[in-house]
Amino acid sequence: MNKKDIPFVGLHAHSVAGSIFDGLGYPQEHMDFAYENGATALALTDHGNMNGLAWQVLHAKKMQAEGKDFKPIFGVEAYFVPSIAEWREDYDRVMQDKKAARAAKKAETKGTTVEDEGESKKAARNILNRRRHLVLLAQNQTGLNNLFKLISLSYEPENFYRFPRLDYDLLAKHSEGVIAASACLGGVYAGCYWENREEGPEAVLEAMRDVTRRMQEVFGDRWYGELQWNNIPEQHELNKYIIQVCEEFGVEMISTADSHYPNPDAWKDRELYKRLGWLGRGRPSWADNGELPVDVDEIGYELYPKNGEQMWESYKKYSAQCETEYDDKLVLDSITTTHRIAHERIERFMPDNTVRLPDFVIPVGETADSALRKFCFEGLRAKNLHENEEYTSRLEHELSVISDRGFSKYFLTMNEITKVANEVMLTGPGRGSAAGSLVAYALDITQVDPLKYGLQFARFLRSDATDYPDIDYDVAEPMKLKELLVEKWGSNTVAPISNWNTLQLKSLIKDISKLYDIPFHEVNAVTGKMMFEATTAAKKKHGIKAGVYTPTFEEVKEFSTTLRSFLAKYPNVATHVDALYGQVRSCSRHAGGVVIAENLDHHMPLISSKDVRQTPWSEGQNVRHLEPMGFIKYDVLGLSTLRMIDGAIRHILKREKGIKEPTFADVKDYYNQMLHPDVIDFNDQEIYKNIFQSGKWAGTFQFTESGAQNLCKQVVPTNIIDISAITSIFRPGPLSANVDKDFVKTRKSPGMVRYINDTHREVTEETNGFLIFQEQIAMLAHKLGKDLSLDEANMLRKVLTKKGTGKAAKVKMALYEKFMQGCLELHGMTQKEAQRLWDTFEYFSGYGFNKSHAVSYSMISFQCAWLLNYYPECWMAAFLDKEPETRKEKAIAIAKQFGFEIEPLNINTSGRVWEISKDGKRLIQPLTSIKGLGDAAIDQIFIGRPFDSVESFLFNEEIRYSKLNKKSLDVLVRSGTLTPLMDNRFTGLKHFWSAVAVDRPRKLKNLEANIELYAPEGDFTEEEKIQSLVDLTGQFPIDKVINSEIMTKLSAMAIPPISEYDPDLQVVWLIPRKIVPKKTKNGKDYLIVEATDSNSSNIRVRCWGVDIRGGDNIQINKPYMIRPQYSLEWGFSTRGRAYKTWKALA
Repeated sequence: MNKKDIPFVGLHAHSVAGSIFDGLGYPQEHMDFAYENGATALALTDHGNMNGLAWQVLHAKKMQAEGKDFKPIFGVEAYFVPSIAEWREDYDRVMQDKKAARAAKKAETKGTTVEDEGESKKAARNILNRRRHLVLLAQNQTGLNNLFKLISLSYEPENFYRFPRLDYDLLAKHSEGVIAASACLGGVYAGCYWENREEGPEAVLEAMRDVTRRMQEVFGDRWYGELQWNNIPEQHELNKYIIQVCEEFGVEMISTADSHYPNPDAWKDRELYKRLGWLGRGRPSWADNGELPVDVDEIGYELYPKNGEQMWESYKKYSAQCETEYDDKLVLDSITTTHRIAHERIERFMPDNTVRLPDFVIPVGETADSALRKFCFEGLRAKNLHENEEYTSRLEHELSVISDRGFSKYFLTMNEITKVANEVMLTGPGRGSAAGSLVAYALDITQVDPLKYGLQFARFLRSDATDYPDIDYDVAEPMKLKELLVEKWGSNTVAPISNWNTLQLKSLIKDISKLYDIPFHEVNAVTGKMMFEATTAAKKKHGIKAGVYTPTFEEVKEFSTTLRSFLAKYPNVATHVDALYGQVRSCSRHAGGVVIAENLDHHMPLISSKDVRQTPWSEGQNVRHLEPMGFIKYDVLGLSTLRMIDGAIRHILKREKGIKEPTFADVKDYYNQMLHPDVIDFNDQEIYKNIFQSGKWAGTFQFTESGAQNLCKQVVPTNIIDISAITSIFRPGPLSANVDKDFVKTRKSPGMVRYINDTHREVTEETNGFLIFQEQIAMLAHKLGKDLSLDEANMLRKVLTKKGTGKAAKVKMALYEKFMQGCLELHGMTQKEAQRLWDTFEYFSGYGFNKSHAVSYSMISFQCAWLLNYYPECWMAAFLDKEPETRKEKAIAIAKQFGFEIEPLNINTSGRVWEISKDGKRLIQPLTSIKGLGDAAIDQIFIGRPFDSVESFLFNEEIRYSKLNKKSLDVLVRSGTLTPLMDNRFTGLKHFWSAVAVDRPRKLKNLEANIELYAPEGDFTEEEKIQSLVDLTGQFPIDKVINSEIMTKLSAMAIPPISEYDPDLQVVWLIPRKIVPKKTKNGKDYLIVEATDSNSSNIRVRCWGVDIRGGDNIQINKPYMIRPQYSLEWGFSTRGRAYKTWKALA
């Protein structure tokens, strides 16, 4: 046989999708190279999972559509131990040793499993890490389902420690349709070699014989010995043993490339990628020298998808280097056998992607369609809409589309999710296009009446489309809801969706530079500037004048001159960045996505990350892998505003209704009676006047940023559609096109608006003639076009931006002709008018927003405003309680602007949440805001209080001081929480702290002794008190730093805080919080001052030209007045000696 014609298929290959920090390149890259290299098939066998299978399937279909005859083979390189029961006994024994258990817990992988090939290719010293590799390939759909089951089982808690494991018993139960091979130097035969080599050849052989017998019992003639070719001497020793044992037992052998990167040139990128995976994890055993290899021969193997000729060359090259002789015919047969297995023993098939929806949501005696119909009409009846023909007709239409599309079970499942959620938490009115569905409204999945607000079902689900429905469901506590669903239906029915996080530009540059010893200051200079440079240029390129824009990877490289110079200076970094950008870094979970289907482990290879069972495939904006595999994503998303609304209602019920401890049922009743979109008065002009028009904002949903607030005040909204229009306009696209300015003009001068005809007025009058909502484009096209259905009109919305001659462009042209024909023939419009309207469609198609979403979210904004207007103290307490710590200072500043006083922490009055004083004028800081004070300690405080003296606090029989310990006492004293118990026996807070917390007294006589002993310590300095409050509560006590007299003077002089900088006025005041000395490249001193002001803004000021050695000094926590310069690149700065440029105010 001519060696150039050797048939070969790679049956052992790794990709970045499943062999993170070991394999490089996504499956499609491997498949493309294999095809170009002459292969007719390729197996993907990632470590312990099949995370890359969806990539593999989608690309195989693409190749097939392109006429490429290439067969995907589905497999896994599993982790194997002979007996999990015995391994678990060893594990439990080790974990009984406290020291060993701590070490084991510390080493345990909580996220992504990273293969250490050096550790696996030797004797297992640590019994906890014991595992061997085993290649498993699916022959058919039955075999694939068995692989799914095996992988899912391997991730069960009893089988997992750092790595998922299988054993003989599991393999025996799920071996049908599965081919197995002995894998690499970390494989099952290799394990016999590593663990018995010291005892001699016979011990190795006997162990291998035992493995062979067991594997043949499980797999029969589907068990293969695996040979590999490299310059590792032990590999050739192993090969010889494998050949001998396989010949003894009549086992066929295969040669594999064990490919780990997609082409021969990628070896160095893979070596660097491996090292990136171990940064921060310690150094793996294979990287002891830390240096990157100079060339591939230094590694001793080439791991790309080879063809038959390259396999033969590898065999000849490495066997000669290791001075090992083989039977050429035997090796040739092992190479060609792979081709026979791939095309004769493994079927050509694609995984079954039947849409999987649960059957248990269908009541007994019903079909999915009949049950959905029944529930929907019951819902209409409950809303007293069952005799309204407009509603019943719309419902019939929607049910017909849902039934025809086969999605009744999807809605029944969402109905069950909604029932669970509504029992325990507040849910949102709606999100996304689903609010346009009357079915969703009837089932209480949404709370928005779509007919009342002109929302379209076709925007959500078209009869002629092929995509799946997608309901984004907002809830107060998504994790709790998911846990309840798992508890109700089981972890084999409900699984969170995985997110695969990738290597990004900034971190890549830093990490790669670290490995190449590039000076840190150079790297920092690049990463600090490149995004700013690229963002400015990219926004200009796209004509974006406002809003947030994140430049793409390519745009950063194109537009950042600093980055281009850096990469030109360090070309190795440039090469690696290009190769590694976008490679997988870690696994996390989708913000709210779950799949729900019965027997998930039969249909997908479930994995675990951080002890949570989840999907191997992802679904999102960048990757859509679940739908093509037959799974529909259910989005259960958290909305913190719902928790704020819940908190506000609880305060109202306590204060207004006298309910001491409101239950969720109480909260839900109040919400349904007062705030539900069906009952709240969205035309309450007091709300618009007091909140939206006057600009009284405090945690008002969608109006937390100054830009949206300013636009709102200019528009002067008077109804919910106005609010929807404002939030739809306040986005980068419309802002860059100046839609906001034009819209405000028409609000002030309605006479400027020109309507083409009555239909145009009817559809756009609510938005002053502008096409703000996508549904308006669809409705105009439908009403003005000839025989242009609403489904087609919603398709038009998607294809309007398409150019060229593709399928979408052809659809667009056909719809254009229908539209023009209808305008001219049916509505008496001129060619010019019709064309102008079409051009307007195209212009606004890039800016238009989903009306269903806008209206739903505007209702939440209104609910917030209603609570703020009628119950300001209750809303403010909930706002402070639910704002994250990073924004807490700013929230407190807003509360003060509303006239509320902030009561300091108090051991007797502070609760778990922000409380309200009886007179409603003061907000009381909660104990939960103290860093270092745990829930257990707070429980003990509640048990023991009220306290009337320090003795009653320290020596309380009801308190368990093992939970209210010395650390808790420390933070309670330094935060000022215990100050109300500090009497005149104490000379100051420091004396109190030492006597009560530092030298914790166990008995009353010890306290008395401490009071006398530590009396000389007196009080903390003001600086120390301020710093303690900042450290322990995260809040800066500005009233302790700048007094009312100074604030009055500043106000009289019209000098604003730095966050309200006016370039015309120039002068501002601020309070330095942190000062960092720096040096320029030329060695000159400068300072970076991190400062705050009355708005609790965190702002940096660079101070150039200071003389630190000469005594130039700026004090922290002291108010100053400065005249700064400002630029977009550098922000605020001053120039000159500090004593000249920074004027102290106190």
